[in-house]
Amino acid sequence: MKLARFTAAGRTRIGKVVDNTIVDLTPVLGPDMSMLELIAQLDALKPALEAHEGAALPLAEVHLEVPVPNPQKFLAIGMNYAKHAEEARAAGIPIPSSQMWFNKQVSCLNAPFDDVVKPDDSDKMDYEIELGVVIGKACRHVSREDARSVIAGYTIVNDLSARDWLPKSPTFTLGKSFDTHGPVGPWITTDDEVADPLDLEMKLWVNGELRQHAKTNDMIYDIYDQIAYLTTVMTLQPGDILATGTPSGIGAPKGIFLVPGDRMRLQIESLGEIECGVVAETAA
Repeated sequence: MKLARFTAAGRTRIGKVVDNTIVDLTPVLGPDMSMLELIAQLDALKPALEAHEGAALPLAEVHLEVPVPNPQKFLAIGMNYAKHAEEARAAGIPIPSSQMWFNKQVSCLNAPFDDVVKPDDSDKMDYEIELGVVIGKACRHVSREDARSVIAGYTIVNDLSARDWLPKSPTFTLGKSFDTHGPVGPWITTDDEVADPLDLEMKLWVNGELRQHAKTNDMIYDIYDQIAYLTTVMTLQPGDILATGTPSGIGAPKGIFLVPGDRMRLQIESLGEIECGVVAETAA
């Protein structure tokens, strides 16, 4: 299934995407269930959700929202693609010897097709396409072999970065957490619909120019390694989002940064695509 939050006629609901339509799941879930609650109960609810055949709305007529608007954690790993690490090394950026995690504050979450803001206080705003993993179960001390069992599904993340703010906090958090700098979506594709999350093609375009093109098999630490590593330290909760690293092709090594008027389109095999324009924080 492809689970989404959408707004139509002034109401935000949860639905499932079928072809180019979205089916309202309120008759199954009730009017008050949140996406976090649904994710936590997904195994039990899934048969009824899959069987539901309610009225469908064209996707073009609804506004897709952030699939998980209030995760407890939005974590991201840096320097996790081999070719990206090579381009960073060439730019004089030190490469960590272990998994390097940082927080993206949840206040940066942004709907998959909404504009993102280029801050007045940053001149080095950059894009990063990433496979997003949505955790499905509360879990601690998960082995690599069991890691897939705690995944609810996958989504697309644009880990937007204010490069000139990254050095202002040792863990990158400030430069990774400007408002709107976490577009996520367009929906959550449940784990059973993805044959191999370690072999997905990823593409990012800026203004129609292909900038990033890779497969998830270029990760240094794959998503199962990541879950095992994180749960050594902390309990992951249903709805937590892990941004699992970006491939080569970011703007920083060439000194090419985003400016108002740019448009980014991100696509991951089996997961769909998201697209965001860049707007100025303050009107000229």
